[in-house]
Amino acid sequence: MIHLPDRSLRYREAPPSSSGIVCNVFIKQFFRLDLRRLILLLAFSTAAITLINGLNASYQVQRQLLIDQTLESNQVYASKLATSTENFLRSAQQQFAFGAAELSPLMDNQELLSHTADRLRRQTDSFNSIIIVDHTGHVLATSPETLKILGEQLASPGAQQALELKKPLISAPYISVSNNLLVFISHPIFSPTGEYLGYLGGSLYLKERSILNELLGIHYYEDGSYLYAVDQNRRLLYHPDATRIGQQVDNNPVIEDVISGHEGTQLVKNSAGIDMLAGYAPIKIANWGVVAQRPLEATLAPLDSQMRAVIDHILPLGLITLLLIWWLARLISRPLWQLADNAQNMDEPLTPARIQGIRSWYFESAELKQAMLVGVNLLHTRLGQLKTEAQTDALTGLLNRRGTEMALQLLQRNATPFSILALDIDHFKRVNDTYGHDCGDRVLQSLARLMQTSTRKSDYHCRVGGEEFLILLPETPLYTAREMAERLRLCVAGAQMPEAGHIQISIGIAEWSTPEDDPTDSLKHADQALYQAKRNGRNRCEVYDTSP
Repeated sequence: MIHLPDRSLRYREAPPSSSGIVCNVFIKQFFRLDLRRLILLLAFSTAAITLINGLNASYQVQRQLLIDQTLESNQVYASKLATSTENFLRSAQQQFAFGAAELSPLMDNQELLSHTADRLRRQTDSFNSIIIVDHTGHVLATSPETLKILGEQLASPGAQQALELKKPLISAPYISVSNNLLVFISHPIFSPTGEYLGYLGGSLYLKERSILNELLGIHYYEDGSYLYAVDQNRRLLYHPDATRIGQQVDNNPVIEDVISGHEGTQLVKNSAGIDMLAGYAPIKIANWGVVAQRPLEATLAPLDSQMRAVIDHILPLGLITLLLIWWLARLISRPLWQLADNAQNMDEPLTPARIQGIRSWYFESAELKQAMLVGVNLLHTRLGQLKTEAQTDALTGLLNRRGTEMALQLLQRNATPFSILALDIDHFKRVNDTYGHDCGDRVLQSLARLMQTSTRKSDYHCRVGGEEFLILLPETPLYTAREMAERLRLCVAGAQMPEAGHIQISIGIAEWSTPEDDPTDSLKHADQALYQAKRNGRNRCEVYDTSP
């Protein structure tokens, strides 16, 4: 049956008003791509992409450089502090070793023991307190004397560990009997014969001023950077926030690495969820670690201002370049634009004169101009002939499929309502099989003449297939179309066809009356009505039933 391509039926809605037409024309003109816009688009996009890539590459390189430099700086700083702290601890152990050797013959002299303890504490001012303990764990001497533990037997972890191991020791942090969080450094005291006599110990208070605070606390925190120290049990020995000293920190990869004896750098989130650039180094003598870190945001802050300064310097030159590109694009595209504008109206009589007046100042446009002048002359010669041939069926003289499409376009563009008659010859195959295809062609020609004489001159008569025909009836309501179809059917049934005698046709009728509707649907409706006529016995007319 009748099936026109979908592309021939997809039309725009008729604009509701003149303002709508103006708006649509403006939008089309604004978004129409031409050579000038393409040149500008290519140049601008190339410049923009190059600039963005350059800025991004510069930003990424500078960003990574700042990060690497900060990580390296923090690692070097942490290593320096770790080395300083380790040197202090070694020095303290050497001091205690020398002091323990002096104390060996004095363990029974209370006065000399007190004097030695006080001298050791004041000599370097490194320890918050000094104690001398006998082999049973009882305190023989203290400095300062305000500790008030003289004669007591110590049960603190550091004291017990010193008694048990009987060797130089740096304890883990613990709470002393005087309620201080401290680290205890001790050295055993032996007699000349090797008998264990006790130990000499010094305390570093972690939450009060001590040499450990001075070693690690000489640091400025204006940009949010800071450092901290941890022991082998992940407890904080030093932190700028004194309330956190003594806390155990878990699930921190930096701490895990540094207490394993490794030094290095990492990007890590701190306990507040802030990205930090951390450098770390171990204090191997005590199985401690020092971590120096700086916020990533503070590290990159100078880069943001630097990139803004770069952009500020690039923008003026970039704007000048873009203006130059715009001017050159306009100069290059102008002749081609004028040629293209005239190419849209090549069938007009004045087009050759307008093309001749275009200033084509470079080779390509000059060649195009000459070719267009030759083409216009040829076009005017054959336009009329081609227009007729392109829209007319060679056998019947009716509109072919292309002509049908153009008729539909015209009707929809003008919002002209129309009815549709879809015709098909009943049992046409028998005519071809019985009398031959030449006879069949003559029958089709005779039917075409009957269609033209039975309808108006303003109607569109179309052949869209072998024995398939359409008649478009502008400004014709459905009931009138029904009468015209019946009249045509009777006319065909009573006509004597060459050689074939009488033939019969079936007709499907539909209408298109609403501009918002798609004419494709109306053609389908006429086709469905034609099928219904075939099913109901042929040689009849059927109107498409619009009821649901």
